[in-house]
Amino acid sequence: MSGDPGKGAGVRTRLAMLARLAEPITWDIVVIGGGATGLGCAVDAAARGYSVLLVEARDFAKGTSSRATKLVHGGVRYLAQAQLPLVREALAERARLLDNAPHLVHPLRFVVPAYRFRDKPMLAAGLGLYDLLAGRRGIARSQVLDAARTVAALPTVQPRGLRGGIAYWDAQFDDARLALALARTVADLGGVALNYCPVTGLILEGGRVAGVEITDAETGARFKVSGRAVVNATGVWADDVRRMARADAPRMLKPSQGVHLVVDAGFLPGKDALLIPQTDDGRVLFMIPWQGKCLLGTTDTPRSDRPLEPEPLPGEIDFILETARRYLVRAPSSADVRSIFAGMRPLIGAGDASLTRQLSREHLVDVSAEGLISVLGGKWTTYRLMAEDAIDVAQSLARLPKRYSGTADLRLHGALAGSMDPYGSDREALDRIQGAGVRLMQDASLTEAEVRYAVRAEQARTVEDVLARRHRALFQDARVAQALAPAVADLMADELARDADWVATQVAEFSALADHYLPPS
Repeated sequence: MSGDPGKGAGVRTRLAMLARLAEPITWDIVVIGGGATGLGCAVDAAARGYSVLLVEARDFAKGTSSRATKLVHGGVRYLAQAQLPLVREALAERARLLDNAPHLVHPLRFVVPAYRFRDKPMLAAGLGLYDLLAGRRGIARSQVLDAARTVAALPTVQPRGLRGGIAYWDAQFDDARLALALARTVADLGGVALNYCPVTGLILEGGRVAGVEITDAETGARFKVSGRAVVNATGVWADDVRRMARADAPRMLKPSQGVHLVVDAGFLPGKDALLIPQTDDGRVLFMIPWQGKCLLGTTDTPRSDRPLEPEPLPGEIDFILETARRYLVRAPSSADVRSIFAGMRPLIGAGDASLTRQLSREHLVDVSAEGLISVLGGKWTTYRLMAEDAIDVAQSLARLPKRYSGTADLRLHGALAGSMDPYGSDREALDRIQGAGVRLMQDASLTEAEVRYAVRAEQARTVEDVLARRHRALFQDARVAQALAPAVADLMADELARDADWVATQVAEFSALADHYLPPS
């Protein structure tokens, strides 16, 4: 989008997209779910020239896809499990993301401190293999560091007993804004991607899935939409959609929860991230510089439920803080935590659910007897490959004209090489909006223009949409986000023609939500 969409554009755009749902047409591909996988599927389908509709029950990336560890990576810990094909595949996708979304995905150096003499050669060998698997598309080669260079990279690392470290490269990204870039890429390619449009049922004709029933959450309007292929990409809720087609469909997922803590950057100053290679439960733990803060995580705790807003389970916060305490001179306490967020991993697996760290992060494309295509498992780094596999299946099942995926080299919306601005090439349009450069609070980077732009061009419908996903204030500092909410609600009301009651309700609902992102008192 090259120009300012103008006030009221968000309302007009949504009405135009809803009108398309009422058209008596059969879409080539209908995608359920607006997270990484669903958006990737819609982009892939649209890039092949198919007509595609994506509907999301809430906001884009509301679930797991905005709650990641913010890493695009090959999976260092999978090396120890000898899952080399999975690592090679993820590293290839890492390179593609760096090329296709350079405004949102950036290289990040990690340093692994070593406290035993035998650790350095072991780590050097493992990360040398990581470099080898990345091949010519690697970022930079790993390096062995002595103790002094390790402390220089990680100024707050515990120096007592430090033997040195290993530095290696992966990448970091803004997960929610990458999801938005995908949604806008769908539109750029002629498809439709709508948030706040839950699927309330599947349409079956002759025992086969032939479409979906949709309700617009804002107006209550209902639509019956026909689709030659229907793709279920709803993450941890995929089994629930599978049971819309067949009530007794066996569950295929065993969700696991990952908790993250956000603290001030002073606990790990500098540009490098710290990787703890093995925690007490056999995982790795990251300490990562992120948007002016430091992100700590994560855990891997099985859950039998699938809450929309998962919260830390007993012991998860203490586990992260205690692990960090062993490696930092000045470790954060619960009082230092600015925000806590948890995400649910849609792991494929069976057997002992207490060992979710051993379940597969690889993906599976399942086709039910009714013809529902479900994409299960996976992770952000390999979203594009998952989507390609799913649309290959949809293409064959629906007997669509055979076309190959073109997403490996497809630049996503806003892509601007060398930019560290999350808006990328859209910054020029944003800066023409009233309030450009005018911060809503001194302690926050959010501007008036960014709020208006979120409504006009990025389908933001609620205060949470802006403060959790268009801007990351809720994830950076929940109290600051609460303080921003009234000003954000007023600006959104002006854009959406809402009244004072809407503003009051939005502020109250967001404040209550943000309370759950604060550490227990």
